[in-house]
Amino acid sequence: MVCKSNWRPALAQTRSTWEASWSYFSRLFSLILSVLFTATIASGQASQKKNVLIITEVGLSHSLISSTVQQIAGGVQDTPDRHVEFYTESLDLMSFPSRPSRKETRDWLDKKYGQYKLDVVVAVGPQVVDFLSNYTQSLFLEVPIVICGTTAGQLGNPRLDSRFTGTWMKLEPERTLEVALRLFPNTRHVFVVGGSSDFDKVAISLTKAALRSFNTKAEILYLTEMEMGRLLKELQDLPGHSIVLYTSFFQDSAGNKFINATKALPAIAAASNGPDFGMSDTYLGYGIVGGHVMPFEKQAKITAQIVSQLLDGKKVQELPIETIPGVYMFDWHQLQSWHISESSLPSGSVILFREPSLWERYKWTWAAVLAIILGLSGLAAYLQYSRTQLKLARERQTQLSGMLINAEELERSRIAAELHDDFSQRMALLAIGLENAAEAIPVSPHEASRQLRELVNSTSEIGADLHTLSHRLHSSTLESLGLVPAVGALCNEFSTQQEVKVNFISADVPHSVDPNAALCIFRIIQEGLRNLKKHSGVKEALVNLRRADNRLEVIVRDKGRGFNLSDLRQSEGIGIRSMEERARQLGGRFEIYSVPGKGTTLEAWVPLKPARGHPAS
Repeated sequence: MVCKSNWRPALAQTRSTWEASWSYFSRLFSLILSVLFTATIASGQASQKKNVLIITEVGLSHSLISSTVQQIAGGVQDTPDRHVEFYTESLDLMSFPSRPSRKETRDWLDKKYGQYKLDVVVAVGPQVVDFLSNYTQSLFLEVPIVICGTTAGQLGNPRLDSRFTGTWMKLEPERTLEVALRLFPNTRHVFVVGGSSDFDKVAISLTKAALRSFNTKAEILYLTEMEMGRLLKELQDLPGHSIVLYTSFFQDSAGNKFINATKALPAIAAASNGPDFGMSDTYLGYGIVGGHVMPFEKQAKITAQIVSQLLDGKKVQELPIETIPGVYMFDWHQLQSWHISESSLPSGSVILFREPSLWERYKWTWAAVLAIILGLSGLAAYLQYSRTQLKLARERQTQLSGMLINAEELERSRIAAELHDDFSQRMALLAIGLENAAEAIPVSPHEASRQLRELVNSTSEIGADLHTLSHRLHSSTLESLGLVPAVGALCNEFSTQQEVKVNFISADVPHSVDPNAALCIFRIIQEGLRNLKKHSGVKEALVNLRRADNRLEVIVRDKGRGFNLSDLRQSEGIGIRSMEERARQLGGRFEIYSVPGKGTTLEAWVPLKPARGHPAS
């Protein structure tokens, strides 16, 4: 009982201690997981999301600001490791020139974006750059600032601190005026047109400073600080040989505001009775001929590259501020309107809005039509050629059929005559001799024996002559011994009978050759030797039979009289046509090469295994 009483409290105490320890470790483990999970999420969010604030001087209704913002946002690409969020603000600082209003603007920006972790701030326009440079110690601390859309001259060549990077533009009105006078050498008056806003006044001031030392015989006049209606009337009444140099026009003297490039400039260019030139690429397409312009589009692309580099971890100190030079740029429609030749433009000029020529617009259509016409013409020519060849083939086939019929009849007549005139006569004499020998046996056995021996010899001669005639009709050696022995026997027989030495050479010819191919080659050699004897006038010839890959090739050559190949079609007989037709029917080829006085060569080849369906001739 004592043991039982002591065991239960001990077990209870142990269980209580274990449960307390497990509860402590469980809470500790949960806390560690929570911290790690929170840190992981925070780290993931920091690496995935980047915030970029674009602050502009005027609203997005201005074409320059709109295109700049779009190109910057479009040029900064997302990557697998980050997502970029863009925020835009238009301060319209032209409406708040006093310091208290700027202070209120600073407080409003700090209140609105102080809660965001900004990674980059982009300042578009001179007033924005000036505004941020004045609040570097209290606004967007430690955030890189990328400047864009302004020139150093518009801000009086300021000294910016280490947080600023980006690019300056370069305003060079003297170079625009120089090219304008080059294109219009008879110019007597240059009218510089500008508005009344702070931005406009700075642009006019910089232009005056640049043109003050410009050497020209033309009078330079300034149409500024004017109400828009009056300015348009002045432009309509410009004296002859005048040109207009447009700077900017955000506001007239009456306080009326305008969208510079898309509203003010088209109205001014339409009213002007002389050519208009400008100094911004955003003015092209709205009435100016062109000029040495500031490439804002190029600057926006470079700004996007700088923002991307900063988001990738590059330091501002590694990206010093650089100046982008101007570019000669012109409107093709204005060049056509003022009859300006492209050859008179400065070297390297960029021409925008060029309309393609009639050839450029329809060259691919014309090329396709021409290709179709050529294709149809080629097809028509091929069909006509095929039709002509088919007609010739039919004519030759008809002619050949007639020649074959005639040859067959002639051969039958020859064989019949030979059998009748030769063999039948000899058989009759043999019969008479047998009768005489039979009658002489009782009277004179010796004489009968002599007559029988003569009859035996005559019988042997008749058998030999019959064998020769049979061999000419069909070679049994070809079937029994094969192609090479048959051709060899043919050459030997020809040499003996025709007294023409035939040198026969064979190489790598298989013992077993397709019967159709073997008969074709044999007949070609047989006919070739017959023609050689008939036309060449030589006492020696060559027959070369060999295997080349999967075909049999034969050459029959002599060094005799030869002939002109152009006369062949007019005089060729059935022999040549039969050789050609035999090779063609087996899928092979037959050729003749000959030069007068230099001999003749016959070449033919046929497949070792002709395709099924080819006749054996």
